[in-house]
Amino acid sequence: MDFPRDFRVAYYPTLPSSVRTPSGSAHIQTQERMAAWDLSVTVEDLGPDAPPLKISVTSDLHIGGVILKVVEKTGLQQDWSDHALWWEQKQQWLLRTSWTLDKCGVHADARLIFSTQHKPLRLGLPNGVILRLRASFSSPVFRTVQGICRVLNIRHPEELSLLRPVEEKKKKKDKNSAEDEYDLTSVPLTSVSVPALYDGMPAHFADSPKTEAVYKMLSVCQPSPSPESLAKLYRPASKVDKTHIHTRWLDSSRSLMQQGIQENDKLWLRFKYYTFHDVEPKYDAVRLTQLYEQARWAILLEDNDCTEEEMMLFGALQYHIGKLSLSQEMGSCQGMEDLESALKSLEVKMVGENNSTDLLKNMTAPELNDYLKIFRPRRLTLRDYKQYWFKFQDTSIFYYKSKEDSYGEPMQQMNLKGGEVTPDVNIAGQKFCIRLLIPVPEGMNEVYLRCENEKQYSEWMAACKLASKGLTLLDSSYQTEVKNIQAFLSMQRSNSSASTPQTDESINTQSLVSPRYNKKYKVKQLTPRILEAYQNVADLSLTAAILKFLQIWQSLPDFGISYFMVRFKGSRKDEVLGIANNRLIRIDLGVGDVVKTWRYNNMRQWNVNWDIRQVAIEFDGNINIAFSCTTADCKIVHEYIGGYIFMSTRSREPSDTLNEELFHKLTGGHDAL
Repeated sequence: MDFPRDFRVAYYPTLPSSVRTPSGSAHIQTQERMAAWDLSVTVEDLGPDAPPLKISVTSDLHIGGVILKVVEKTGLQQDWSDHALWWEQKQQWLLRTSWTLDKCGVHADARLIFSTQHKPLRLGLPNGVILRLRASFSSPVFRTVQGICRVLNIRHPEELSLLRPVEEKKKKKDKNSAEDEYDLTSVPLTSVSVPALYDGMPAHFADSPKTEAVYKMLSVCQPSPSPESLAKLYRPASKVDKTHIHTRWLDSSRSLMQQGIQENDKLWLRFKYYTFHDVEPKYDAVRLTQLYEQARWAILLEDNDCTEEEMMLFGALQYHIGKLSLSQEMGSCQGMEDLESALKSLEVKMVGENNSTDLLKNMTAPELNDYLKIFRPRRLTLRDYKQYWFKFQDTSIFYYKSKEDSYGEPMQQMNLKGGEVTPDVNIAGQKFCIRLLIPVPEGMNEVYLRCENEKQYSEWMAACKLASKGLTLLDSSYQTEVKNIQAFLSMQRSNSSASTPQTDESINTQSLVSPRYNKKYKVKQLTPRILEAYQNVADLSLTAAILKFLQIWQSLPDFGISYFMVRFKGSRKDEVLGIANNRLIRIDLGVGDVVKTWRYNNMRQWNVNWDIRQVAIEFDGNINIAFSCTTADCKIVHEYIGGYIFMSTRSREPSDTLNEELFHKLTGGHDAL
């Protein structure tokens, strides 16, 4: 760069003319840079009481050279390959060994620690088992979770993450009660994404009877919890309570050490993103079991709301799964006739895929026509349903005053694409309703459709679900969806023809339903109802029963929604933001109702103003929203949204490669990797 002449003169105002030459200035800078100074480095392997080592260094010495000097000065002969330098004041790892101290910004006042990058971590799994294993404290959490999942043989680690645990309620007499931990620190870390299997388990678990027993605990469902242990666990009483849980997620872009996690600290490993990709029971024994356990605890701790009939069915499935887990391994081939459909519905898709061929595209889609009843909720009005003639075509519902008027203009057309569809069913009361949230520019319109019977409900519900994903009745999955809905309804229906036992000594009813129903009913009332529902699922295999449990869990209205306390721009009160796999939901704290819903497939862009910690999102139709987080770091919310966008980019083809760079681009903040 050419500087002004007067600038060059003023640059060395105090130096004699003899050293104002370029060569003279370079000589002085070199001497300054080469001046040796002492660097303080604490070596953990020397013990907690050992004083820091003083290493003589120069500013142009690279990090690798510092490590070499430290190792030489310790005089210890051991494997140092897992060691790295941790800069305590800056809370960061110095992992770029080719960078100089000057480039890293390290000066004489720096306090460095020479430590192992992989340290023991206490890990709480969804099934309650606590493992002690080695994990990377220097990699971003996203990569650390990948390493943990490789050890545990859990595919698609991008769906999971780590969070700080919620403290359990402890009584005085339980003060000294220690949790059982299973040590896996001796299990070697592997870089192979699909480990070699030996007798159905990864080879590193088959080394000893002890590790083999641990693997069986991970891949086989645990017995039902006792009512006492259930009472100790944190149970959210409201949506506000649920927001506190999600503030505990760790930042995927930063390492464990950067987030204050120390050796032997306890963290939870949980499924964070509810998009379960490429589920394959043959390879996913641990993944399916842990997913089932997370779903089961969500039901028992009332994290997800469900109807009374659904709770009895969940209880029956838990009872059945518990019985089978005692007698057989995962992967049984009996009763697998509905496995394929269960797998298909288990995988959550953000945007529907059109599987139709070109021939089908050119055909006219079939229609549904029938009399249904409709109700549009308004404040201070009774639920008054009115009957009209309805026609379902493509992804839209049309309704007319009568069948005779269906050849003219409809009273209204409702396009369900990008909408939300949830069931509102009571089998005993013969209530078969469909709740629709239909996209409009300012948010969502709520509509209820009431069907006359199970057959009509199954057909219209299946059509609405497909339409919300952009699919028509021509799609090959329509008939499968109808059968799935009918099968689910039949499971909830009481089986009067079968002789249902009124009691069973092996059933622990209080462990199969949530505390709400334990308070509402006595054991002698719950037992026959659960056993009655059990008659409808008794023929399922273990794997099919687990998949059925997950399928029904997935159909609950509040499935997979993570809640955060936020304040929208222009508002004076706090509200709740729900983040799901395909939409954002604005919830009024006062009444708990959904105010508006925005779909990801209508999102144009989003960004974060890190100075004021505000998230801004732009949707189609010139809709802009902005909000700040009041309890959680806005980085967590930003990561959730970007994470779900990332999940939607995964290929349908099975692949071992994961685009970590894209994940960090979508989820990272201004200081992301």
